[in-house]
Amino acid sequence: MELCSSFKPLPRSTPTDLSFSSSLSILPLKNSKIARSTRPNFCIFAVAVEPQELPKNSPQRLLRELAERKKVASPKKKVPPKTFILKPPLDDKKLAERFLNSPQLSLKSFPLLSSCLPPSRLNNADKTWIEEYLLEAKQALGYPLEPSDRLGDDNPAKQFDTLLYLAFQHPNCERTKARHIRSGHSRLWFLGQYVLELALCDFFLQRYPRESPGPMRERVYALIGKRYLPKWIKAASLQNLIFPYDNMDKLVRKEREPPVKSVFWALFGAIYLCFGMPEVYRVLFEVFGMDPEAEDCQPKLRRQLEDVDYVSVEFEGRKLDWQDVAAYKPPEDALFAHPRLYRACVPPGMHRFRGNIWDYESRPQVMETLGYPLQMTDRIPEITEARNIELGLGLQLCFLHPSKYKFQHPRFCFERLEYVGQKIQDLVMAERLLMKHLDAPGRWLQEKHRRLLMNKFCGKYLREKNLHRFIIYSEQVQDAFEHNRRLRNPATTAVQQALHGLSYTVYGKADVRRLMFEVFDFEQIQPKAV
Repeated sequence: MELCSSFKPLPRSTPTDLSFSSSLSILPLKNSKIARSTRPNFCIFAVAVEPQELPKNSPQRLLRELAERKKVASPKKKVPPKTFILKPPLDDKKLAERFLNSPQLSLKSFPLLSSCLPPSRLNNADKTWIEEYLLEAKQALGYPLEPSDRLGDDNPAKQFDTLLYLAFQHPNCERTKARHIRSGHSRLWFLGQYVLELALCDFFLQRYPRESPGPMRERVYALIGKRYLPKWIKAASLQNLIFPYDNMDKLVRKEREPPVKSVFWALFGAIYLCFGMPEVYRVLFEVFGMDPEAEDCQPKLRRQLEDVDYVSVEFEGRKLDWQDVAAYKPPEDALFAHPRLYRACVPPGMHRFRGNIWDYESRPQVMETLGYPLQMTDRIPEITEARNIELGLGLQLCFLHPSKYKFQHPRFCFERLEYVGQKIQDLVMAERLLMKHLDAPGRWLQEKHRRLLMNKFCGKYLREKNLHRFIIYSEQVQDAFEHNRRLRNPATTAVQQALHGLSYTVYGKADVRRLMFEVFDFEQIQPKAV
């Protein structure tokens, strides 16, 4: 096969004999014999032709401009070196040393406090921050300026300096690049958010014994909603510790609110671990100056149902202040772990239901399933009998759907117990996850917490125990719910949470743990949706 071309080889001539143009034209080429040389028989001539500029509407030009813009707008991300992608695992000896030297395993008598300490010891940079700024924080919060390390080992406040330092290291600050600081701070704010919710829930339930949970949730949001937190931080003069180089008032919301919220939550996590719930109330209402009667803290006006029923004697005629709630200690022969909270949730008029059909037929089955009554060592046998009677009435209230009596008697339903039950189960699950996953950061724990306490799972656990059969509906609602799962399931979730609220008020937090992890098994692994 022969390959031929219409082009002929150019004669050897000086460069000046050649002329180039942007368009191809027929050149006057003359035939001439090419002199033989030692070079190969073929010669390659490359001619650089300058392309014409494409018109503005040309598709090729538009595509080329689009590709150039993409290169500028989204440059390729640099791939990290392989040394940062794969790290060799620690051998058993180093791993054991790291765990045994961790502060998280140093306090056997305070497991929850120990789990919130940093996973490794503080270094010189951490101690520098403590020396420079910690006194300012303690003075603003009203704590003694002496180092907390001087306290005894049996006092949880010994770790307060460390936890207070962690509370101010929000994700946007310089020290958060260190893993032990980032993890310690996130675990504190994870706990602190549920501490705040439970504290204000207890306070408002006792302060407003006739109010439904809807207005109370609005009051809580007006106090600790994230858009209102910078106001409290500024009232306590803590803004310079959160934004040392910026004016907080001049920052936009998305730059101001997340660090403030993170520090605020972590701060109350540290206070709760070291001093308990009474100190949480003091810092909220005394240091930050929160006022539940402020005009911007009032709920929206709504049609209120007339409440004709009595409240307990201790709530009649006066509103409890935060000092009353913080300083309250139940008497030695009290029927319940939290007697005043029980009276705020279970109206005295519930005694009219004593001895009805539900009390005789359903209550024994419910108590048997839940393991009630618990064995208590009371000084007087009559106290045990009275507690069991009140427990039965509280259980009946937990299963009393609002459709039955709420429109005639607003508090004769499970709503107030459900409200406190939500908050205590959130806190109990948070404490459980913190002690179970010592090396997990707060965001991972938050997602785990959310997945374990989804409403559909709470109702499912109640239905698995066949307790949904004992819910008391009105006749109209009973007919509507009988064949409609979407309507029925939220009611089972509410009853589940009301049971946790009742167990907290009667027996305390330990019984909530027993119900959640032994009776209903909240940590069971759920199958993934197909």
